[in-house]
Amino acid sequence: MSVCEVPGHFAHVLDAKAEEMPGFKALTFENGVYSSEVLTYETIVTAGRKLALALQHAGIGKGDVLSLVMRNHPEFIFALYATTCLGAILLPVDPRAKGDRLQYVLRDSGTKGIIFTSELMDNIAPVLKNLSHIRVIGVVCKQGMDVPINPNWPDLQDIFLGPEVPPPDQRSNDLNAPMEIIYTSGTTGDPKGVMIKINRLASFAQLAQLVWQYKKEDRLYTGLSLTHGNAQAVTLFPSILLGIPSVISQKFTKSRIWDICRRYGCTTFSLLGGMMMGIYSEPEKPDDADNPVRLVLSAGTPRAIWERFEKRFGVLIHEWYGAVEGGFAHKPPGIGPIGSFGKPLDGLMEMKVFRSDDRECGPHETGEIVCRTIGQKTEVDYLGKKDASEKKTRGGWFRSGDMGHVDENGWFFFDYREGGGLRRAGDFIQPDTVESILAKHPDISDVCVYGIPAASGAPGESDLVAAVVLVPGRKADPASIFQICKDHLDGNSVPSYLQVVDEIPKSASEKNLDRLLNEDFSPDGSNVFALKADK
Repeated sequence: MSVCEVPGHFAHVLDAKAEEMPGFKALTFENGVYSSEVLTYETIVTAGRKLALALQHAGIGKGDVLSLVMRNHPEFIFALYATTCLGAILLPVDPRAKGDRLQYVLRDSGTKGIIFTSELMDNIAPVLKNLSHIRVIGVVCKQGMDVPINPNWPDLQDIFLGPEVPPPDQRSNDLNAPMEIIYTSGTTGDPKGVMIKINRLASFAQLAQLVWQYKKEDRLYTGLSLTHGNAQAVTLFPSILLGIPSVISQKFTKSRIWDICRRYGCTTFSLLGGMMMGIYSEPEKPDDADNPVRLVLSAGTPRAIWERFEKRFGVLIHEWYGAVEGGFAHKPPGIGPIGSFGKPLDGLMEMKVFRSDDRECGPHETGEIVCRTIGQKTEVDYLGKKDASEKKTRGGWFRSGDMGHVDENGWFFFDYREGGGLRRAGDFIQPDTVESILAKHPDISDVCVYGIPAASGAPGESDLVAAVVLVPGRKADPASIFQICKDHLDGNSVPSYLQVVDEIPKSASEKNLDRLLNEDFSPDGSNVFALKADK
């Protein structure tokens, strides 16, 4: 093993860790009913070097893009080590992507090579026929994947079974080089690829130590996809860089999350708002608060269930706000008003709320949340989209596209995504408040409330649709679902329609993709029930 020649460079840091503490069990990939995969620093470096050599043989080097399409598996960290060694760029693709969306991301990114799991072969094979220039580096087949590997494509496992190899020649040591491309969730249109530089790693370590205040005795957990910046910034990179063990599930599971934390002794985990509502909607159990978790790092805690969630599960919520492009604010547990996502880091970040003409809003006035790092140029690099990059940082401010307000004491609140506010008969409707009521219904396991143009035709007004997933084995009882809303909500907050679906489509960041629900919505659909007017 070689020493760390370039502090802060991902591959070099891992080399140093493998030399200093080779047997340290850094990452545990939790596979549900199957056995877990535990990675030491030595395991990561050994496998990563083998993959780096294979990439070189495939003609992938500095500046080339390697796409990785899979759920959370060890091969992610092996690939990231290999690409940063070579100066190549890793593109982690949402494993749910398929068809036109998958083809768009692979083509837009200029992907040269691809690695994927066999379970996704039916999604990927048709797309690769249209992108014949992309080379399949290897296919991963894990326990529980029923789909065998196509014999025309190499088995990635053959690379890892080969002999150990030294680090590649002419290793990359550029901290300003791009490390990854992370695509935005595309909640409002085609996703954009955000270029992430290696030098950003230092900020993740600082946040973990100074803001999250992780301790060496902690064990971190996430079920978020590693294709999303949250799982990387809050869990993966702090774990690797600081030597704090972590547990990573293949995918998020609201029904098993507490059992996983109990089994592995996890003390903190990360959530996004949609996930929290899903966990809260699970049936209450007498041992809900009997768990080792002390802290939940949450981005978008629904105000309606915030305090009840903490009390029910015996945890504290550390709320925060940020985007893969930049910006950060947070609210430590017990400080500031419930519902706020906090304040920017004092002396480091500046955050304001702007009107459409860039004048600053007054207290409690809704506008766009903007921010900038003090003393640094505000930059966003969308791959191949110079105009969009410049528009995002117009006037030297990062334009979040999020609408919010600040109170008289400087605490910031998120109100709604630009273009996504719900107003009905003049009242502003909080979807999470409606969702928290529906989550109490014993027949509902997941819910998303969104708006459609109001039948009244009033400009800017919406009628509410509640898309719900039923508990397995239950049949829709629209009358009782509408009744629980009538019992606990004011009239304007009661949904006009109930849309029963098999699942709520979500982005890699577990955001509800209500635009997809909207596309499938028809007031005359067999799965749609209208609220009957009171006589």
